Amino acid sequence: MEKLELSHYKELVAKLPLLKKEIAKVIVGQQEAIDEILISLLASGHCLLEGVPGLAKTLMVKTMSEALHMSFKRIQFTPDLMPGDIVGTEILEEDHETGKKFFKFNRGPVFANVVLADEINRTPPKTQAALLEAMQEKSVTYGGTNYELPNPFLIIATQNPIEQAGTYPLPEAQLDRFLLYIKLNYPSEQEELDVLKATTGSFKANIDRVLADSEIVDLQRLTRQVHISDDLIQWINKLVRASRPEGSPSEFVREWCDWGAGPRAGQALVLCAKARAVLSERFAVIPEDIQTLAYPVLRHRIAMNFRAEAENITTDQVIHQLLQKIKP
Repeated sequence: MEKLELSHYKELVAKLPLLKKEIAKVIVGQQEAIDEILISLLASGHCLLEGVPGLAKTLMVKTMSEALHMSFKRIQFTPDLMPGDIVGTEILEEDHETGKKFFKFNRGPVFANVVLADEINRTPPKTQAALLEAMQEKSVTYGGTNYELPNPFLIIATQNPIEQAGTYPLPEAQLDRFLLYIKLNYPSEQEELDVLKATTGSFKANIDRVLADSEIVDLQRLTRQVHISDDLIQWINKLVRASRPEGSPSEFVREWCDWGAGPRAGQALVLCAKARAVLSERFAVIPEDIQTLAYPVLRHRIAMNFRAEAENITTDQVIHQLLQKIKP
């Protein structure tokens, strides 16, 4: 990076704490989840938020988009939602001068910088799959024509736990498109008390816009330039490969896992570690970045066998064992 570029990047990175401060005006606690959403944005990926109803998943995303000065659309996923309700449809129009009729593509809500796919597991896989091309290619093809999506582009999907009634588990191919799988927990007693005080009165916080879409693109470019040592990349590679039961050095993995993470998981962990460094105002990755992000990166890319499900062995336990077994 040239000196001028470096000073520009440092100026942008200094705005990230201000961004988190604006979000904190509305969202009490959940700092880890907010950080992981911002990491997903900096790494040019998408994220899946899971938590029981009432944990402010939707409000969190909406507040972030307001502070980012980016276009925002919310799609409420329901059992009768159709793919055209997401990507758009062609409508028949008439040219009033010539009287000729023609089809015009009417863009759907996916054409926004930040798209909230609310309760994505409430709709069947056919409709869930409508997001696949948008998430991977950042474009939509309809009627043989390719339409580019805005840049930056971030899909944040929320879902209730799969155990609840009326849900459709996301297919593995869809899950793998999400850079991070973020789990929201209940707030602490003090945080919940603060929520009750802050949300039951007439006061409404004003969110200041901190970063523009062009500045986010610059930060995404910076993220890829962050330094990561060969030793840390090799450690990531070993972690990912050890998650696969066949030939894994971990007896825990061999006993409880059906299949492990693919190469995309390693790419995701490298990029997310770089993004966490940027969010921490650093320009180099440290082992803590990888240890912290191994959970949201890997938890949806490891499949447990039937015995593990019966014994309530989770992927987070597998990741913990891998981090204990495979050292940098």
